[in-house]
Amino acid sequence: MPPVQRSPHRLLAATLLLALLPLTACGATGPGGTGGPAGPSGTAAGSGTPGGPGTPGGSDGAGAAGGEARSTAPGEAHRHAVPGPKGTASPRATGSPQRTGSPAATAPRKGVPGPPAAPAEIPGLGPQTRAQIPPGSRQAVVIRGHGRDVGTGTATLYERRPGAGWTAASDPWPAHNAVRGWTDHHVRGDLRSPVGVFRLTDAGGLLPDPGTRLPYDENRHFVAVGSGSLGEPLDGSFDHVVAINYNRVPGTTPLDKARPLGEDRGGGIWIHVDHEGPTQGCVSLLRTHIRELLRWLDPAHQPVVVMGDVTSLAR
Repeated sequence: MPPVQRSPHRLLAATLLLALLPLTACGATGPGGTGGPAGPSGTAAGSGTPGGPGTPGGSDGAGAAGGEARSTAPGEAHRHAVPGPKGTASPRATGSPQRTGSPAATAPRKGVPGPPAAPAEIPGLGPQTRAQIPPGSRQAVVIRGHGRDVGTGTATLYERRPGAGWTAASDPWPAHNAVRGWTDHHVRGDLRSPVGVFRLTDAGGLLPDPGTRLPYDENRHFVAVGSGSLGEPLDGSFDHVVAINYNRVPGTTPLDKARPLGEDRGGGIWIHVDHEGPTQGCVSLLRTHIRELLRWLDPAHQPVVVMGDVTSLAR
């Protein structure tokens, strides 16, 4: 059979069509695109052309909707990843996981101060005892008796500083109190020292003022005679004294005999020079310590003595 003669115009049209087909397919479905409408067999229109199953841009591809061509540059995949089931990571997410709840998000910022610390209190004092210290007092002599019925203890000086509270201004010094210990209701002749917080406003002694800022009465009547409970001599015990404002009138010499609470409540309770034994109701310190105490006390700081056995002070 003789060959069919084709029109040159038809050959040219066919050639142009074949030349344009690959360009049209790439433009519509390039890498990541979708193929043409699926035919009955599940392939793209025009069997054997790009856009069929398993080909780039086909229905099995991971292209973008609408056939838009996208390049997947390094670091971009996680921005277009399809989330997987709840609680699982998407298999298509290739970037760094999102940081949530990192320590930096919850930790305090560096350099930001925390809440200020509470001002320090005097150790061993309970709320009832602390409440008796006047708010304006910035000096305290704390006498801690070793027991309710014991005549020995220690004395420690404390200073109250703005913002910091109370801090020790001395080591604990040895001290004596009354031979029978302590009482909450002192009466004359009970041989017990009164428990409480008392102002310190006046001083004096047989010997000259060692350099105190308190009013100081140098007087020949500061004389102790006789012996103590252990048989020790009392001579020199009143060389220096600080009056404790228990049942007395502040602003007067320690020798003043006025008793605002009455004579039966006793009086003449002082801090004086130790005679190496318990007292009849006073508190005594070593000579070097009482001289140091006198130089330390400052009436502008409203000094007080906080005195009692350790159990009573803890109330």
